[in-house]
Amino acid sequence: MNKTAFTDFHVELGAKMAEFAGYNMPIEYSGIKDEHITVREKIGVFDVSHMGEFWVKGPKAFGLVQKLTSNNVADLSDGKVQYSCFPNGKGGIVDDLLVYRINDFTYLLVVNAANIDKDWAWCEKHAKEMGLEIGVEIYNASAEICQLAVQGPLALKAMQKLTDASVEDMEYYTFKKCDFAGIKDVIFSTTGYTGSGGCEIYVSNEDGPKLWKAVFEAGAEFGIKPIGLGARDTLRLESGFCLYGNDINDETSAIQAGLGWITKFVDGNDFIDRNIWEKQKEEGVPSRLKGFIMEERGIPRQHYKVVDAEGNEIGEVASGTMSPIINKGIGMAYLKKGFWKIGTEIFIQVRNKNIKAAVAKPPFHVQK
Repeated sequence: MNKTAFTDFHVELGAKMAEFAGYNMPIEYSGIKDEHITVREKIGVFDVSHMGEFWVKGPKAFGLVQKLTSNNVADLSDGKVQYSCFPNGKGGIVDDLLVYRINDFTYLLVVNAANIDKDWAWCEKHAKEMGLEIGVEIYNASAEICQLAVQGPLALKAMQKLTDASVEDMEYYTFKKCDFAGIKDVIFSTTGYTGSGGCEIYVSNEDGPKLWKAVFEAGAEFGIKPIGLGARDTLRLESGFCLYGNDINDETSAIQAGLGWITKFVDGNDFIDRNIWEKQKEEGVPSRLKGFIMEERGIPRQHYKVVDAEGNEIGEVASGTMSPIINKGIGMAYLKKGFWKIGTEIFIQVRNKNIKAAVAKPPFHVQK
């Protein structure tokens, strides 16, 4: 099992550890509910060093990223970040990712941990076809970079103590290269997977321990805590963020997944599968990913069947959990057409019982 630059800290702090994407990762420390509420109300720190990072550089960089991703890379300017996905050539999704524009000729792609090898093979294949030099113009730096996600309403206030650059007032989905915690050329990005604000900080592995100690020292007065992957999942689901392997995969399209907003059918954006997804947008799809809240007691889980009032099967749960904020079961499910409207009554089959739920639009934690 691989270690991150922060693994020893997790073990010392008594985290419950488990294998994830080939890494020994912390699942929880003080408990998922406590960690979840800490991020919603204060500040929490996730080790997300298992994520993948690919550099794309040179005169063909823009053309490659524009072809590979569904969003419109031309909309980016230096210091901006874009959420996007890789269409797979068959109408499905290879992965979802973040695209960072450093400058005209330099982009950073941040991909999911479990998909690094698959994503790299996909990018490498298309890079070769476009004549980019592998290892130079496109480079897999995943094993060299570590990353902390510092999330919560007090995160930027605490992190401002560690840099002379102005970070507390940064816009969502922007980044800066700056000196941070005494470390040169840190990528400081106002992104995250929780819906509670904050940042993600990228440094080289050798600078990891220094970053960890500085972040926790700066956040001590704000009630900072380390957070495991368990709460990362409940936080992202409460916010309605897709998880690859649950809500999106090689069989689902961005249109079906409600990701039309990262699928830009504009002149000059001739991405892979544009024709398939554009047709789906125009003609519609038979099922779509929709959020729901349980109206009766029950915790929905992936693959649970969804039925209507007569017991007819109308869909399947993609992700589900118990919301620590509203104390109700929540989830996302692919539902047949006719059951997409907010407030529509549906039933989740939990242990052979049909438990009432209602279609709802995330984020769920702001709903009472």
